[in-house]
Amino acid sequence: MTTDLSKYDSNQLPSADVLGRQRYAIIVADWNSEITFAMLQGAIDTLLKHGVSEENIDVMHVPGTVELTYGAARIMREERINAVIVIGCVIQGDTPHFDYVCQSVTQGVALLNAQGKVPVIFSVLTVLNRQQALDRCGGALGNKGIEGAVTAIRMANL
Repeated sequence: MTTDLSKYDSNQLPSADVLGRQRYAIIVADWNSEITFAMLQGAIDTLLKHGVSEENIDVMHVPGTVELTYGAARIMREERINAVIVIGCVIQGDTPHFDYVCQSVTQGVALLNAQGKVPVIFSVLTVLNRQQALDRCGGALGNKGIEGAVTAIRMANL
């Protein structure tokens, strides 16, 4: 059974714009852009839907998924942000490169979260093939960008 994992009860979310001061950052990998840009749009649309003004959403593009950690760390140092969403897509190939990339970004985001300054939301697809990615960026299994934005709102309002 497949379900759209992006469906949620919007009435259960706290306000995403407490007095117009909450800021969200989205770091998006340009590699596999057909996938990541669809996730980016899902995240932006969700933040806007829940009251975040456009000027309070910062988007930073990085070349690939490994660079997401650096982008998140940099924006956390330079700006007052309530939550960061990292968006990437790694599709398994014939070499161990997939494993190294996935391990790098997972450990990097975990380290940033352990520092406890700002929640960093992991919206990185680690899939076996392109169809699995398409299913998760607006297809049969929803949009992980939407899920990332919902999680960011919840974490920013703990």
